[in-house]
Amino acid sequence: MGEQHLHSKPELDEVTLSTQPVFDGKIISLQVDTVRLPDGNTATREVVKHPGAVAVLALNNNKMLVVEQYRQPMQRTEVEIPAGKLDKGEDPLVAAGRELQEETGFHSGDLKLLKSFYTSPGFADEIIHLYVTTNAKPGDMSLDEDEFLEVSELTLEEAYQYMADGRIADAKTMMAVYAWHLYTLTGQWN
Repeated sequence: MGEQHLHSKPELDEVTLSTQPVFDGKIISLQVDTVRLPDGNTATREVVKHPGAVAVLALNNNKMLVVEQYRQPMQRTEVEIPAGKLDKGEDPLVAAGRELQEETGFHSGDLKLLKSFYTSPGFADEIIHLYVTTNAKPGDMSLDEDEFLEVSELTLEEAYQYMADGRIADAKTMMAVYAWHLYTLTGQWN
């Protein structure tokens, strides 16, 4: 993933004619692209640029490690799997191990990539690399200075109940729960 025209169809492609930067922040930037449509007309596209992220489905004694933290855009706390953005040039596998340790204190030497996916391709290029480990070992947390969270563990049934209750509402964590459930049925992670 990440190659610009990996599965391109020329008859549907839009050609970027110009890009106007609007905002350049700590995590994201925003630009407005003027594009030529397949029929020759032009349109504008608002695009959020993101460095990418990692997330980890970490299982400890058949329970999923989760963190609960306040999410400003949602104006509430959210229960999620450990995750974080990629630093510039950082290997996603290294980032996954770092985020797991920083947010939960757990570590693992057997992280496996499950899938990489785009979060909102209609307006953003953010890609999340979802890893899994069934061999998470406890250790010490090292949160970022602006991170405040609580770590807990959920059974598969509890995770589904959290989803039903709206406590788990983000796509990456829901995808992880579904992958875990599929694993319990098939014994395979793909």
